[in-house]
Amino acid sequence: MRWRDVLRFAAGSLKGHGLRTALSLLGVMIGVSAVVILTALGEGARRYVIDQFAGLGTNLLIVMPGKTETSGSFGFGGVPNDLTLDDALAIEREIRSVHKVAPVTVGTEEVSTGDRRRQMPVFGTTRSYLEIRDLEMARGEFLPAEEMFRGGAELVLGSKAARELFGAADPIGEILRVGGWRFRVIGVLAEGGVNVGVNFDDIAIVPVRTGMRMLNRSSLFRVVAQVHAHSDLDIAKESILGLVTERHEEEDITILTQDAVVATFSQILDTLTLVVGAIAAISLSVAGIGIMNVMLVSVSERTREIGLLKAIGASGPQILAAFLTEATFISAAGGLLGLAVGWLAVALLVQLYPALPASPPLWAVAAAFGLSVAVGTVFGFLPARRATRLDPVTALSRR
Repeated sequence: MRWRDVLRFAAGSLKGHGLRTALSLLGVMIGVSAVVILTALGEGARRYVIDQFAGLGTNLLIVMPGKTETSGSFGFGGVPNDLTLDDALAIEREIRSVHKVAPVTVGTEEVSTGDRRRQMPVFGTTRSYLEIRDLEMARGEFLPAEEMFRGGAELVLGSKAARELFGAADPIGEILRVGGWRFRVIGVLAEGGVNVGVNFDDIAIVPVRTGMRMLNRSSLFRVVAQVHAHSDLDIAKESILGLVTERHEEEDITILTQDAVVATFSQILDTLTLVVGAIAAISLSVAGIGIMNVMLVSVSERTREIGLLKAIGASGPQILAAFLTEATFISAAGGLLGLAVGWLAVALLVQLYPALPASPPLWAVAAAFGLSVAVGTVFGFLPARRATRLDPVTALSRR
């Protein structure tokens, strides 16, 4: 029995039971496409997060009030020192590797003009924030380039907020009420969308000193520091930590670098992608059980044919190869169909949601196809071995 005969034997069996073959292919196809789609979603989420943080810039340090550590004793009070405008000013003036500093305070207030009013996120910051975050203006200008303690009554609106409050009218120079405070609109941001959870199209930006008073904040939410060069990040981080620790007489701040944040998110999303891919791969084992059942039925139905092959000289390994070829063909063809369906589904998803750069990682594609072939071979071995153990005389005598 030559290899050509083995292939003809397997193909004839598959062709003779078209519905059964199609259902087996469908099971494998669903399993492989699920692996491709879910891993593509995980990879797309990872790329989306990395792109969002890359948009912040590459030379940034984020200073937050509070120390993220676990102590071994119970403390009294436990409230860290406030991160103040004086701290931000000291960082800007005393750390030579720091280029710009932008203190930030955030909150939500009711913004109104005439009979139009709505709740809106309010950012308090300085002009340096425009340059650090690389924001663009559509009309007017950003906050004045004055020292951070001035506390003016200027306000910059996001593009969506300007449309909803003023319609087609020009908002520059108009008066807005934020909470109980009056502000004059001096600029409108260009459309920037959502970046790291902040929708810059739907926001009001005011001077940081005014923002802290209006929102009743004693501590800044963040201090964003931009260093001169990426190689200065570690030196600047240690310098800022030492400076603020000296000012507060204790280490009560946390400093994040962009690289650390991206690495953490990337690690979390890589693990998530691996987990969802593994869960989807479980469906392949179900498809393998289906192939095994189909092959067992095939052996039972073809007992006389197997007996005839043995009677004319076909050996056990040749019978084994014939049935393994049949099982492997089902799993391999189902795997290829699953890859095609998965790619098409991912392409459709990207068309519907272009902001999500979903794409299946190559390791997932290779693993899904390899696993589908392996599942078919492994689960097809038991029926194939059963066929090799049939006695030719007994097999031929069965009806």
